Amino acid sequence: MAKKDNSEVRNNITVFGTETEFDGVLEFNSKLVITGKFNGRINAPEGDLEIARNAYCNVDTINANSVVICGNVSGDINASDRVEICTGSIVSGNIKTARIRIANNVEFLGEVSMLEENPDADLFTVASKEFKQAMIVHKDPFKV
Repeated sequence: MAKKDNSEVRNNITVFGTETEFDGVLEFNSKLVITGKFNGRINAPEGDLEIARNAYCNVDTINANSVVICGNVSGDINASDRVEICTGSIVSGNIKTARIRIANNVEFLGEVSMLEENPDADLFTVASKEFKQAMIVHKDPFKV
C-alpha cells in the first residue's frame, strides 16, 4: 500500500453533515467541517476545523492548527495558527491562539490569550544578554 505524503493528507476534507450528531473524542490531521452537532473533545494539532453556520459544538477543548467558526461553540479553543469567528457566530469559552479575527455582530464570552512564537535563538550558542533580549515579551503590539 502506498504511503500518503503530507500534501495529500492536508487536502483531505471530511464533512459531518447537518443530520450528524457525534458525542466523543475526535482526532484528525487534515480538514474537518462540522455542519451538525458535536459534543466532546477535538484533538487535531495539525488539523484545520470549520464549524459551519447552524452547527452546534459543545466541547471541553478544541486543539487544532486553525479554527473557523460560523456557528455556535461552547468550550475552550486552542489553535496554534489562527482562530476566525465569522458574523453571526456565538462563542462561549476561552481562546488561545497566535492570530485571531473576530467579525462584526459576534457574541463572544471569554478571554483571548495570544501565543507568541519562540525566539529563533539557540540557548547553547547565544550570549546570555542576546538570549534575554530575544525572550522579552512586547506589551506594545506596535513595538518590534
